[in-house]
Amino acid sequence: MPLIASLWTGTSGLLTSSNALNTTAHNMSNLDTEGYTRQQVQQGTRDYNMINRTKSANAEQQVGLGVEYTSCRQVRSVFLDKSYRTESGRAAFYNVSYDCMIEAEDLLQEMNGAEFADSMDNLWRAIQDLDRDPANTVNMNTLISRAAEFTSRAKAVYQGLTNYQSNLDQTIDGYVKTINEYGKRISELNKEIVNVESGHREHANDIRDERNLLLDKLAELGRIDYSEDVFGNVLVYFEDTPFVMTDHVNTMAVDRVLESTSGYATPYWEYMATTKTDPVTGYKEVVDISAAKVYNLEQPISSSAGTDIGKLRSTLLARGDHNATYHDITGGDEVDADGNPIAVSDEIVAGFYNRSISQSVVMNIEAEFDQLIHNVVEKINEVIENAASNPARVNPEKWVTNDILESVSDKQYGKAYSALTADEKAVVDKAAVDQAAKQFDLFVQVTDDEQGVVRYDIGSKADNGQLIGYPAGSIRIGTTVTNIKINEELLRDPGLLSMRDIEGNEDKQMTEALKQAFRTEDYTLNPAVATKVNFVDYYNSLVSQVANSGDVYDSITDQQTVTVNTISSAREQIVGTSSDEELEFMIKFQNAYNAASRYINVVSEMLEHIVTTLGS
Repeated sequence: MPLIASLWTGTSGLLTSSNALNTTAHNMSNLDTEGYTRQQVQQGTRDYNMINRTKSANAEQQVGLGVEYTSCRQVRSVFLDKSYRTESGRAAFYNVSYDCMIEAEDLLQEMNGAEFADSMDNLWRAIQDLDRDPANTVNMNTLISRAAEFTSRAKAVYQGLTNYQSNLDQTIDGYVKTINEYGKRISELNKEIVNVESGHREHANDIRDERNLLLDKLAELGRIDYSEDVFGNVLVYFEDTPFVMTDHVNTMAVDRVLESTSGYATPYWEYMATTKTDPVTGYKEVVDISAAKVYNLEQPISSSAGTDIGKLRSTLLARGDHNATYHDITGGDEVDADGNPIAVSDEIVAGFYNRSISQSVVMNIEAEFDQLIHNVVEKINEVIENAASNPARVNPEKWVTNDILESVSDKQYGKAYSALTADEKAVVDKAAVDQAAKQFDLFVQVTDDEQGVVRYDIGSKADNGQLIGYPAGSIRIGTTVTNIKINEELLRDPGLLSMRDIEGNEDKQMTEALKQAFRTEDYTLNPAVATKVNFVDYYNSLVSQVANSGDVYDSITDQQTVTVNTISSAREQIVGTSSDEELEFMIKFQNAYNAASRYINVVSEMLEHIVTTLGS
């Protein structure tokens, strides 16, 4: 082998070892870089020079030209990547649900330092005190004060829940924006990778690291599927919908008008929405997103179906689509034009249960809490209305006005009171007393003007024939936590309820009925719960249910965290950079570099010796 050619062999060793050292140094310098994948040098032999080939020889006479730097590749596991991204998305889903439960539990347990349970206990004690001395004006005043405290704290708890819904709603805007940013950046990185790798043996490893990190982060926000084409582009599907394609990105948008009566955000795919174009300005207006929504939130949560993955879906489910009331779990007083009860969905479980809230953490709690307030208010008012000591029953001549008589007569018989027969007047008189007795309800509904919202009547329809929805906070038929207040007449003069019947006797039957209302185990948290409780235990059951659900989500979150950590550790063993291992490689390649250098020095000395000898 010619000595001059031997120099090329040594040079190839120097170049290859130098490149390997650079790669090792690159790995060492990125030990703490997020998303960095260990790079590995691949080496091979250069083509051999053929010297002689004879039929009689056992082997061809060839001369090697040294080592070749083949490529620098990433070390990754496709299986572990997919597993990590699926399980991290599932862990994020349940972590959001757990955080919601913790927040709800805090709201139920404490309000400005005073537990709502205290107001329930205080109201119950006030009823017991009134039972001991019904005619005592101080006891009646205490009952009214405790009822006002009960109402105030109930509103504060419910307001805290609705405020939390609004916070979750704002979070959704941020998630959609982030998803779009990730998609656009992945598309940009696809183009950079194709430009670097097209027609070359070079690998865009650092660019691929950034893209892989974005896929990791995107997987926490929603369920993704992806594949890489022959050119190096990664094609991403988000919730089974094309998201990042080779030449474009299908972005999401947020609607707060078309699909939401409450003004809450509904993510949808822009390219799938129905639009109309203004012929003058050319402005495109979205008119229908029913077929473009990112999620169908009525799908059951299931790991097998992949509906328990991603922060975005979990936040949408936790937030719900409106501020729930007792109507959502009982059907309330809602009836259609034919007088039939309205259920928001066809799903009926031992009563009405609006399917849209069945998977919502916050809406379930709102509905169950509002149901407690509704039942307490309605039961106390019912006892007062039917009490023998009700002023309208003690002195009907004073409280049953002509307006009440005329209103009842018109509703009952469709004609004026003066036109009624004696028997008909007797029926109207009784009904008018019942109507007048309502003037002394402890709890009354606020008026539309006081509430500052539009009232939506049951059964009313829009121009398209659909039942009108109920925006968050709107006044609806029946007493809810948002539309009650204490009767101002009783606040001004608690003595109106003297607690003495027409004969002047203390009305012990009324106080006993109030006590019985609180003790009767006749209420359930929702139609799916069979255990019945009384008012005092209802709230404790609600708090316990939230705490137990929180423990369940906490347990699932812990299990998912263990799964994610296990997969992450396995993946890190492949993609991670070890300083000890890289130092070993550095010593190895350094020795190889030194060996190649010494080889070149020896060949150089031989050449020098030959030249010197021949020259002399």
